Amino acid sequence: MALNDDVSSDIDSIISQKWDARDGTVVPQTTDVTLAGGGVNLDVAILYSDLADSTELVMTQDRRVAAKVMKCFLAMSSRIMRNFQGEIRSFDGDRVMGIFIGGYKNTNATKAALKINHSFTNILKPKLLAQYPKLEEGGFKLNYGSGIDTGTVLAVRGGVRGSNDLVWVGRGPNIAAKLSNLRDGLFKTYITGDVHKQLNDECKLLNGVAMWQQMTWKTYPDIPLYRSNYWWLK
Repeated sequence: MALNDDVSSDIDSIISQKWDARDGTVVPQTTDVTLAGGGVNLDVAILYSDLADSTELVMTQDRRVAAKVMKCFLAMSSRIMRNFQGEIRSFDGDRVMGIFIGGYKNTNATKAALKINHSFTNILKPKLLAQYPKLEEGGFKLNYGSGIDTGTVLAVRGGVRGSNDLVWVGRGPNIAAKLSNLRDGLFKTYITGDVHKQLNDECKLLNGVAMWQQMTWKTYPDIPLYRSNYWWLK
């Protein structure tokens, strides 16, 4: 029963451990946070981009083709996030999380999301379908979604010694992940009202026309939500 004793000891240790959290101004690496009670408070914008229906992808396609589709999507999204000052800290199968900090974090995260929309539609999707025409023959449709929320998160180190990584605790990561699952026709980018009200005008208006459409989110109707089908070309 040694395993039960170890599990019980881990839980008791975590419950009784006092927090040693600090305020941060840079996105930490795993080694910057101690496993025993360490934490970093950060004011961030979180962008999740998620390849849609990856289960259907792996069930209908050769796994080597499916792997290349996922790798292309993750490489594209990650490169764009980093270009707009985002830090990549989490991959979860077919989706990637970018963390943005600083005074322009919401605008930078939104530019990244809109640029992902442009690159997915005009570069990634045409190239993949040209190389693998059977992708859509079985009914699978290449699609994706991006979601952004903003606020304070607590970065902690979760797991056990030798097998652990950072966990991002707060509304932002969870809401952004859920928003990345929302897709409606050409609308691929979803942001909360807290993100929208902090955007620079260049990300709100194009030739005087609003780039965002306000909507009601049935899952959390108290959270204002906006969606866009626009691209960022720069």
